[in-house]
Amino acid sequence: MAGRLVVAGGGQAAFAVVSKLRALKDDRPVTIVAAEASLPYQRPPLSKKYLLREMDLDRLLYRPASWYTDNAVDVRLSTRVTGIDRDARCVALSDGSRLPYDVLALATGSTPRRLPASIGGDLGGVFVVRDFADADLLAEELQPGRHALIIGGGYIGLEAAAVARSSGLDVTVIEMADRILQRVASAATSDIVRSIHQDRGVDIREGTGLIRLLGTEGRVTAAELTNGSTIPVDLVIVGIGVTSNDAIAAQAGLEVGNGIVVDDFGRTSDPDIYAMGDCALLPWKDMRIRLESVQNAVDQAEAVAALLAGGTEPYRPKPWFWSDQYDVKLQIAGFGLGHDETIVRTGQRAGSVSVWYFASGRFIAVDAINDAKAYVTGKKLLDLGLTPDRAVLENQDADLKTLLP
Repeated sequence: MAGRLVVAGGGQAAFAVVSKLRALKDDRPVTIVAAEASLPYQRPPLSKKYLLREMDLDRLLYRPASWYTDNAVDVRLSTRVTGIDRDARCVALSDGSRLPYDVLALATGSTPRRLPASIGGDLGGVFVVRDFADADLLAEELQPGRHALIIGGGYIGLEAAAVARSSGLDVTVIEMADRILQRVASAATSDIVRSIHQDRGVDIREGTGLIRLLGTEGRVTAAELTNGSTIPVDLVIVGIGVTSNDAIAAQAGLEVGNGIVVDDFGRTSDPDIYAMGDCALLPWKDMRIRLESVQNAVDQAEAVAALLAGGTEPYRPKPWFWSDQYDVKLQIAGFGLGHDETIVRTGQRAGSVSVWYFASGRFIAVDAINDAKAYVTGKKLLDLGLTPDRAVLENQDADLKTLLP
């Protein structure tokens, strides 16, 4: 039997590495150390169906408690790994105990950035959404007729805006950059998504930041903005990005950057310690990136599991993402970073459109809005390393199937 695996973290990557090991008939002792009070569960529905009370926590669980018992997986809930002793090969836990390991997997995830208290971030009515407890608190606040301010025009902020608007709230989104989604999408995609929200009555203010939140009796009541205006608000949802939970790795002397540095196999600078998911800084082409997505957390964790079970294949990221806003599904294949050209194509169904990204003539990504055919075609082309015929893309009547070999 192989040596004990300890997994620090109880999210998607943690569950994926353990479940894949068991699927590969690896019966080594396994302990998951999970900070939350719940067994591992799906995160994406938290800011959508769970927040809207269309799905309860039991339905979000990857597996019931019996699965962990049946598969001899020890789970320590409401417990954190607080330190790593690499020489003694053990971890310190928040309950004061120590747990030995032969292999340690860091699946510690990330933490939402919060507003500093100096500008009102500690007022009541100011929220982030990262776990089910956050969503439970926010759900109580989503009452029709109230005014919600969303700080940040990335995918997290816009998904929150969609939920709040769908719940009958008046919604204002502020984004400091020149346009929403500026860091992650093309101007064409920003234009499409902006229209989706504005058509539903969301007030989007780009090039606008927050000076401070104002409150009465400890509760937020207004926001002072950089454009000189002050708007009344009943609640605030902060979506200004996340930071990697890499502190325990840094304290243990592992190499960290904007995350825990790993190689193609998920190994950290200590060959007995791996990192995966949102906390990991992984090699991709000629750079190092953190891929903050469910897909990467699962795929990278499963690749590590396969390696532990005797495999030899490195992890080669094939990024894909999705975002649900109202009845709109945005699916993204590839990574549009560094693009210098886009082609916008109208789909065959009403309301469907796709944006195709190119860098130095090479196809690198596609954003598909309610256009599954464009997404599937683009993803297959990326997997095959092919660049589509521009004439076909620009011909709105052409069948995308002709792009595939």
